[in-house]
Amino acid sequence: MDRNFQRALELVLKHEGGWSDHADDPGGPTMKGVTLANFRRYVKADAIKDDLRRITDAQLATVYRRFYWDAVHGAELPDGVDYAVFDFAVNSGPVRAAKYLQGVVGVVQDGRIGPATIAATKAMRATVINDLCDKRMKSCAA
Repeated sequence: MDRNFQRALELVLKHEGGWSDHADDPGGPTMKGVTLANFRRYVKADAIKDDLRRITDAQLATVYRRFYWDAVHGAELPDGVDYAVFDFAVNSGPVRAAKYLQGVVGVVQDGRIGPATIAATKAMRATVINDLCDKRMKSCAA
């Protein structure tokens, strides 16, 4: 059961902006953190900028779920850790979020969360959130 996705999405979206289409942004046109490329990949293959500007809440949730939440196996992670890793994935990419989590829990850092990462995370749940966030903040400061 995917018990925490909706709440995690609400928290993440508090910090995502509206429409952006800057020539210097490698992500290109973006609405609420969703790029046109990901909108095309997960929602509408022939989408144009105007389609992205009118993204619905359901479409937004589809992209965030498939591109970030599912990529980091959010539904399988312990409460709290699921949100911390999801937010990290949204801001730094799913592979990087996975590698940092794996570093915190002491498993091979291959960037793919699987059974070993999930088991180690569950065993260390009490310290994972603080350690993951501390590592993330240190990498941002560097």
